[in-house]
Amino acid sequence: MRPPYPPPPERSAELRRRFADEARSERPDLSSLCLLVGAAADGALDETGMDAAQMELDRLAGRLPFRPGGPQSWATALQHLLGAAEGFRGSPADYRRLESSLLHEVLRRRRGLPILLSVVWVEVARRAGAPVYGVALPGHFVVGFGPEEQQVLVDPFDGGRVLGGGDAEVLVAGATGAPLDRSMLVPATPLVVVSRILNNVRAWAAARPERSDVALWAVELSLLLPSHPARLRYERAHLLVQRGDYLRGAAELEAYAEVVAPVDEAAAERMRGQARVARAMLN
Repeated sequence: MRPPYPPPPERSAELRRRFADEARSERPDLSSLCLLVGAAADGALDETGMDAAQMELDRLAGRLPFRPGGPQSWATALQHLLGAAEGFRGSPADYRRLESSLLHEVLRRRRGLPILLSVVWVEVARRAGAPVYGVALPGHFVVGFGPEEQQVLVDPFDGGRVLGGGDAEVLVAGATGAPLDRSMLVPATPLVVVSRILNNVRAWAAARPERSDVALWAVELSLLLPSHPARLRYERAHLLVQRGDYLRGAAELEAYAEVVAPVDEAAAERMRGQARVARAMLN
């Protein structure tokens, strides 16, 4: 099994408690949430490493010019610093690496998925006072600067390239085949960003059954977010059974069956049957 490996159970429990507290705070901090995800994934990331990642974001922000101007000027300044000088960007190979979804690794490697590179852009620019936010386009995360009427979009995956008139439409059409809607350009909240990061991790693990450890911590963190699909409980139950934790998996299936029963008794009964099969595996 390839690293990174999750930390021991006691450390995992502490990280999940902190993640839940941060996610449910009045103003969740995006970089803190992302680093807690990284620590849940990588047992080698300790408190010193998390502090070092925050300090690197601070260092990068300190290299930006003081208030360079409007949204276009901010976008250009970030492109010159993070894309050209620091070498942050992505490539197709990054989609095959779990590290591409972990903020501390993206800061180290200068490579990552669009959403994690966007987190770097947002956190560096925010520290410098820029009017910046993430934009969750379908299939491709980007960064926005300025209010709606002056909005400038950049693509950190492409080194911070400033998107021209039809570029966002092309990105959306390429990902979904649908036209761009203005509602897709609104700022993404920290919880929306983190939920999407965890979805990416779950998708990565789903293609690699030998990494059910990754799928499990990703779904368990997702369940700690204030808003999440109820079906994640069903996904967690199946992962527990897959990993040989038959009693906990069966209990989770039975509990979720009670949630589903009022609207779909047939589905609930199927889950109860799956729970019975899981318990039978103990014999």
